[in-house]
This record gives sequence, C-alpha cells and structure tokens, in this order.
Amino acid sequence: MTELPRAAALTLAQRIRLLSGGDVWRTQALPEAGVPAAVMSDGPHGLRFQADAGDHLGVTGSERSTCFPTAVTIASAWDEELARRIGHALAVEARALGVDVVLGPGLNIKRHPLCGRNFEYFSEDPLLGGRLAAAMVTGLQEHGVGACLKHFAVNNQESHRFVVDAVVDERTLRELYLSGFEHAVKAARPWTVMAAYNTVNGHPATQHHRLLTGILRGEWGFDGLVVSDWAATNDRVAAVAAGMDLEMPGSHGLFDREVEAAVAAGHLPADLVTACAQRVLDLVARSARTRGPAIPVDEHDALARRAAADGTVLLTNDGVLPLPAGRCVALIGAFAERPRYQGSGSSQVAPTRISTALDALTGRGVTVTYAAGYDATHARPDPALIAEAVAAARAADVAVVLVGLPPSKESEGFDRTDLALPAQHDDLVAAVCAANPRTVVALSNGAPVLMPWKDAPAAILECYLGGQAGGAALVDVLYGDAEPAGRLAESFPASLDDVAADPYFPGDPHQVEYREGLYVGYRYHTTAGRPPLFPFGHGLSYTTFAWDGAGVDRATVRAGEDVTVTVTVTNTGPRPGADVVQVYRHDRTGVVSRPRRELAGFAKVRLLPGERRTVAVTVAARAFAYWDVAAAGWRIPAGEFDLEVAHSSEDVAAVVTVTVEDGVATIGDKTPATDPGGAPLVAAGDEEFRRRLGHDIPRPRPVRPFTRQSTIDEVATTRPGRLLKAILWRMPPIDDTVRADPAALAMYEHGINELPLRGAAIFSSGRLSLGTVDLLVDLCNGAPGRATGRALASLAAAVRRRVRR
Repeated sequence: MTELPRAAALTLAQRIRLLSGGDVWRTQALPEAGVPAAVMSDGPHGLRFQADAGDHLGVTGSERSTCFPTAVTIASAWDEELARRIGHALAVEARALGVDVVLGPGLNIKRHPLCGRNFEYFSEDPLLGGRLAAAMVTGLQEHGVGACLKHFAVNNQESHRFVVDAVVDERTLRELYLSGFEHAVKAARPWTVMAAYNTVNGHPATQHHRLLTGILRGEWGFDGLVVSDWAATNDRVAAVAAGMDLEMPGSHGLFDREVEAAVAAGHLPADLVTACAQRVLDLVARSARTRGPAIPVDEHDALARRAAADGTVLLTNDGVLPLPAGRCVALIGAFAERPRYQGSGSSQVAPTRISTALDALTGRGVTVTYAAGYDATHARPDPALIAEAVAAARAADVAVVLVGLPPSKESEGFDRTDLALPAQHDDLVAAVCAANPRTVVALSNGAPVLMPWKDAPAAILECYLGGQAGGAALVDVLYGDAEPAGRLAESFPASLDDVAADPYFPGDPHQVEYREGLYVGYRYHTTAGRPPLFPFGHGLSYTTFAWDGAGVDRATVRAGEDVTVTVTVTNTGPRPGADVVQVYRHDRTGVVSRPRRELAGFAKVRLLPGERRTVAVTVAARAFAYWDVAAAGWRIPAGEFDLEVAHSSEDVAAVVTVTVEDGVATIGDKTPATDPGGAPLVAAGDEEFRRRLGHDIPRPRPVRPFTRQSTIDEVATTRPGRLLKAILWRMPPIDDTVRADPAALAMYEHGINELPLRGAAIFSSGRLSLGTVDLLVDLCNGAPGRATGRALASLAAAVRRRVRR
C-alpha cells in the first residue's frame, strides 16, 4: 500500500474535496498533499474504460477489452470457480488499462423479468447470486484490483430509478434483498459498495444510515468505501452523516459549501467528514496505479468462449443435438451475422474481437445456407424475409434459427413492456419449424421471454448474452465440442399472471410496493402451484446422469449447526458432462410462514462417461433461519425440515429429513400461511401489507410543489421546465451515432426525462449550481418573488466571498 497522509492531517476543505470525484471516473487528487487519484471503470463483464472524458450511460466509446458473457449467462453456469476466473481476467485487463476499481458485479434480485437491466444481475435467488458475486469479487481482488458490489439496495427496476421509493417489509428485505449482499460482503470483503439511485422505505439509499452504517458496517463488518451510483447523491450532508463516503461523478464542488456550512453550524460532526475522507484515502492507498502487461487477447477470448458455452442452457432436445458432421445447415436469423452479445448501457464493452455463428459455421467447413429472417435492429414484420428463410429451411438437413430480443427491447434506463419476442421472431420460428421439423432455436436475450412455439422445435438453446465469443460458443455447443452446461438461474414464467410482483411493477413513479413479499420467481411458482414455462435450475445435458444414495451426515442437529447432504452422481451416458446438484429446504415446522421451497445449497460436478462420484452439498445453518422482525435477528425454528435433492425447483429426485433441536418453537412473524379461502398467501392486501410493514402504507411523494428531487419531465409541465428540458436535449452526447441507435436513444431519452434536477446539476460539470436549481424550482412553483430574493441573496453572498478574498 502507498503511504498517504492521514485524513486528520488535512484541512477541512481538503477532506471535503476528497468526498467528491475529480471527474467521471477518478477520485479527487490532492497534489499539494501528495494524494493521487484512483481510477474506476464500469466492468461487470468487461472493462468499459474511458481514458479521457467519459459518460455514465455507455453512449460514447471506450478502450477495447474482452467482452465476457453478461451476468445472466455467467450465473447460468452455476460455477463459482468460473466466476472467480472471470474476475481474475477482469483484474488482469484492469491492470493493463490502469484501472484500480471495477464497478461490479451487480447483485440485485431479479424481482420481475421485465426489469430492463436483468442481464447485469445474477439471479432471482440470493444464495446463488451471493455465492457467484463473492467468487467474482475474490477473483478481482486477489489480483490487486478492487471490486464494487452494486446496487445497494432494493434496486430492481429501471423505471424512475432515480426517484422511486421501494416500500418493502423488514423480513422480505433481510431474507431476499440483502442476504446476497451480506454473503458477498462477509465472504469476499469487497473494497467498495455502490449505493443505489432509489429510495428505500422513505430514505434515499445514498443517505440511508441504517443500511450503510447500521447494517453494512455495523452488522456485516464492511470496512471499505461506499460510493454513490453516478449522480445518485440527493443531499451530501445527509449522505456523509449516513456513511456514504464518495460522491461520483465529480460535481465540481457542487455540495462542498453545504457540507462546510453544516460542519461550521454543528449540524454535521467534523469527525464524520474525517472518517469518510479516510476511507477514500484508504482506497487510493491500496490501489496499484501502475499498469500491468497488455491484455492477453487470445487467452481471454478463449475463456469468454468457454464461459458462454458453460452458461448455455439446453431447454429442450428430442435428440437432434449435438449435430452430426456432414449435414447441410440452414442458418437463419440476422443475429448470426450481427450478434446480440451484450446489453446496452453503462456495461457496454468495446470488444477485442467478435465471433459470429455464421463465421464459426463456415470456418469448420459446414455447408451453410444463410437467411436473415428479420432486421437485427428493429425486427419489423417482413413476410418476404420469412419466405426466404422457409425456402432455406426446406432445402437443408437441419435449420438453426437465432432469435431473441433486439437491443431496443431491453437496456439500462428503461424496463420492458411485455415478455414477448418481436412478432417477426415468433412468426419466423413457427414458419421454419413447419417447413423443417429438425429445427434448433437458439435464443439471444437478457431475461425470460415467452415461447408460444415451445413444442415445435426439435431443440431450444437459451444462449442469453454470450459476450464476444458467443457465436463461436454456440457452434461449439451445436456440434458437441462443448457441453451446454447451464442451468437456469431464474424462472421463465408462462405469462405475466405467473409473476407475483406484476400487479405492483413498476408502480407509481415515486413509489413501488413490494406486496408480494418473499414470493419472487420459483418461490411463487412452488408455493402457489403455478408451473412455469421453464423452472429455476432447469437444464438438460448431452449425456445422462443417475443419482442415488441421497443422505445427510446427521438426522438431528442443534440450531446453528450446518448440515451436509450427499448424493452419488453417475454419468451413465457416452459423453463427458456436467450436472448441478441442487438442495432445497422445505420447512415443515409450522413456526413461521415460508415459501414452499428455497434453495439451500448447490454443487456442480463434471464427470467422464461411466464416472461415479459422491457429491457433498453443505447446507449452512443460515438456510434454516428466518428474520424475526420482533426480535430484530435471525431465528431458527425447532422441528422437522425436508432437504430436497433436486434437478430443478420443480424436479425433486430425493428427500432427506433433518430435525432441528433447541430452535424457536413459537410463531415469530405471525404471517398466516393461507388466505381465508385456503390459497397460499403470496400477495398482501392493504391490511396485511400494513401489518408486515409495521406502520401505515406510505403515500407516494406528491409531484407538487416541485423540489430538487423533481424530474425533468415533471417540471416540464411548466414554461421554465420546458426551457431546461430543451437545453438538456441539445447537450452532448446526443449525436448522430446515438440517434441511429434505438437502444441508446431510448436510454438517453428516459435518462433525461426521469433525471431529477439535482442530478442535472451533478452532470452539468459545474454549469448548473444548486442555487440556480433552487431558483428554477421557485419559478416552476410559480413563486417569482422568492426566486428574485434567492437570486439577490446569492449575488450578495458572492460579493462577500470576493471581498473576503
């Protein structure tokens, strides 16, 4: 670590300067005190490093780096070692580019499949997501590059993400939305954690003292730095008091005077400023700030290719896959030559190379007939393109159809509006399957989609977003050079009616209610008896496996002790393959209402043909616990638990029973298990939601009167607001490149319309002061006299400062 001055040795002004970035990606340097800057970069699945000026939305260029598969694909591998290796590769590339902290991984729960940023998140399950995040953080940091867990917390939608208040009860918060973060923090000790844009139960995440200081630091022992999401800071005085250390991006001293005045008035203790500044210095001290060797392009491309194959999920297969050599293939779908391999937004990477399925197929000498089938960008209805594809399919031995979601359908900055693929894609699959029953469908998407044609193809591959080598990985999988080793890390609902959160998503622009509680994804399907289109944990193989001898190391345990479940797995097929042993907990004690089935542990095993191995899965004591709101702690019920050894959340192979002694024998949260009609209680009415919250259901913040938190769209109902909006639309980075990209344009449009006024000031590079924002608020509120008085007071203050100099 570099030796730096202690924060206490700096002046108050210097300490305050450290609490805001120097620019978009760097912390504030203090040359006069010998303090350099640390460099950050987006990078959940590849470095989006901008050496000079940059942006936070991913609409301008960046340095080239390996584009690994996105988190949704990595999670589908259910492989902690693979996640650790990708983290290591990201660290190597960070060092090559001079980056000290990588802003990732993303760990938010996939509450609803329509969240536009789901491709950046691991899972609907916190145990799976937390373990994979911990592995990736470990891979990054054991090679000297800091990780940043994000977005803390309850950040599960893009709609009005800057201002929406997530109203969630304490038990749901602890068991579902915080537990993945808790595991990753405790197991991997990340250098940084990013505070989210949204508000949680009435308090902005950036100034949520209970989350940042009480839970993150106090309960979990986090000793790193808390950084804001870019322009997420609402009130920097309150943020410092809550334990948020660093505002990003640099706002040119926007809040510095308010912080200094609060210290001077005794409203903000100076030692809190010192503590935050010290954590910034600690981050800078542990950063390498030296470049490593150049990016090993070939080696990392090979890793990306393997990861894409390992994360590919074989959803259905009638035996057509793997394809034998020597067959004529109709390759259909514009994604074959213009692949959808990553999501849009701040995670968008400029890849070192791109492999396409068309190039990979022709490169191995396959006789290929290619038909586009649709336009890759817009996918508008076009019968002529479908007719061309049908003709190619009829003339081929097998058809491979690549369909999915165009970039304009899912992105950071906005949510999807439905689960469907574009009509052109659905029509294409149906027509090709009718023309050739030996059709394989390969999906490119970042989240679940509907498949009205599910039973028509001979096989369906969920490839998700496979990164720069995804095209080559698909061909590897098609021909059996690589095993499609993935299992779904999320449920695919048959309709939006099967999503418990759907009636409350995305909610009011200022408030979203989490009335579904714990019943997210498979927790809802298994409790309510609503089979999904494809279940959590599902995935087929090119070989076959037999499981036998399921058991547990002891049938009776004391509360607080771990349990080990074992099962013997045998590869009974002719090929090497990978399987995932999943263990779910079914609480039979009746002490507390819980989802019917919850993941308690898992292990991935790779076996050669005929190989037999006993797999041990640790079920931690925490898997038996629930959060007791009244006791404000984790409690374990006494009684019997079934541990279900399963292939997926819907396919249980064996059950072993464990009895827990010395646990809680009385009901903790008094949540009824069923409604008066006997159906599982998976959504709360007003009375029940009020009881879960422990207080009245809050009302959404009113639009008027306008404040610094009002969005551009809200103030644009007034003449001054319309003027501001027009000015913002004329500012960069809107250029011809952005206007030609539907996803980038939609993201930018939502970003402008939903941006709060204080966010506009942060992004203005010093051109829009808080005083001007307050003056604009007065004008929009129809108070020109107050605006005039504010302007005169600001002018007088400026004169006084000038005189003092």
